[in-house]
Amino acid sequence: MLQNNINQIWQNLENTKTEKQPFTQDLINNLPEPVQRYFLYAITLGTPLATGVKLKMQGYFQPSKDKKLPMQATEILTARGFVWQAVMGNKFFNIKGAVYYYNNSAKVEFKIWGLIQLVKEENPDINRSSIGRFAGELFWLPSALLPQNQVSLQAIDHNTIQATFNIEGETVNLTFIIDENGRVLEVKLPRWGNPTTDKSWQYIPFGGTFSQETSFQGYTIPSQINAGWWLGSEQYNGFFQASIEEAEFF
Repeated sequence: MLQNNINQIWQNLENTKTEKQPFTQDLINNLPEPVQRYFLYAITLGTPLATGVKLKMQGYFQPSKDKKLPMQATEILTARGFVWQAVMGNKFFNIKGAVYYYNNSAKVEFKIWGLIQLVKEENPDINRSSIGRFAGELFWLPSALLPQNQVSLQAIDHNTIQATFNIEGETVNLTFIIDENGRVLEVKLPRWGNPTTDKSWQYIPFGGTFSQETSFQGYTIPSQINAGWWLGSEQYNGFFQASIEEAEFF
């Protein structure tokens, strides 16, 4: 039943149809220079403003310090939500499942060999945490962060910008570290989670660092990512490493 539900949500997100205006300087003229620098690097002038992106990635998922699983995944990401479907492991042992956030509802479900239930979570804490993941991955869809999408943008300093917006009542403060050209080096935000000693839920620094970017259809996005909880601290747990192989904007 999960796969049927995932397929339906994927289709709903994919069927977002709006008339696409081109990216122009006029859309960002009133923004601070560092914010303009980011957008001009991320989106080529004249590029149709996408409402979503479909990604294909591979890398590693590290559920614990002594376990690192090869990972292959596909994802759809729009301004309305996301679906991430993954296979982790190898031909002898693998875990299959998905994570989604859509229509103010989220779910995490994975099974060993696609048969034996390993994780199945669907509750208010998962909803709130999934909003953080959703927001924290919008660097893959720069057009969603433009001010016309009810996003407030400011420059903290010459190489730090912040996007503030609301998702289903949850205020998100997404911070980007950029270089002199506008390339994204790091993204971080407070995300609801429980990788704590006592497993209590709280807002925790979460994000990723990027070592490479690739251009697809007029968009230049991070394509090598190392992400995890407690970013910027000694507790940092980089459990997710991925390379973007394909990106299709729509």
